[in-house]
Amino acid sequence: MRVATLVQMIEDHAEQISQRVLRRIYQEPELVELKKLPTAELSDRAQDVLKNLGQYLTTNRRDELARRYERLGEQRFEQSIPLREVVRALQIIKDSMIGFVRDQGIPQSSVEIYAEEELEHHIGRFFDDLICHVICGYERALRAASRPSR
Repeated sequence: MRVATLVQMIEDHAEQISQRVLRRIYQEPELVELKKLPTAELSDRAQDVLKNLGQYLTTNRRDELARRYERLGEQRFEQSIPLREVVRALQIIKDSMIGFVRDQGIPQSSVEIYAEEELEHHIGRFFDDLICHVICGYERALRAASRPSR
């Protein structure tokens, strides 16, 4: 099984994985403010990443993705969601995605194990980038809000 096949499996099961994400978010006692957002908004955010994972991992439009997630950081600041909750939600999406692949009981030949490890590596780097962009946007909004009014 190749990485592309695993990515396609994630995209095909985006709704199922996003339900897993929502359950985990609502079970985490530390995500107090995030849980106040509409369920549809949280689900849409998770599904966006899940349904477009292949495109996001292979695209040359990194600037567009950076802008989207910097804007998400700004929005979450404006919504008074603590940064740690925003980052934790992204970690939950990543963990749920990887957990889903592992739960599929894919036969573990050396090639399949390698493909799964490659997928985890690519997903890990991708989410590291997303988290950095969210933090940049959040910090920019924080600095703007901290400036004295003229």
